[in-house]
Amino acid sequence: MEQVLISPRSRLIALLLCFFLGYLGIHRFYVGKVGTGLLMLCTAGGLGVWWIIDIIFIACGSFRDKEECRLESWFEPSRTGTV
Repeated sequence: MEQVLISPRSRLIALLLCFFLGYLGIHRFYVGKVGTGLLMLCTAGGLGVWWIIDIIFIACGSFRDKEECRLESWFEPSRTGTV
């Protein structure tokens, strides 16, 4: 069975940041992806397309942070970091 790394960051916070400020890339800064956050800031969320894709990825649980760990916990971040 494959071990999946879980991010200590909250999926709910990332989703709310993406929904309300996603066109500025704020959710990407939250998960540590500064480079793509700056790109989203400069392009207004990839003219909205990138922003919508990120909302879907976060809601489905496919979004990953800078360390390639999935954002899975909605409320309380995982203490162990793995599932």
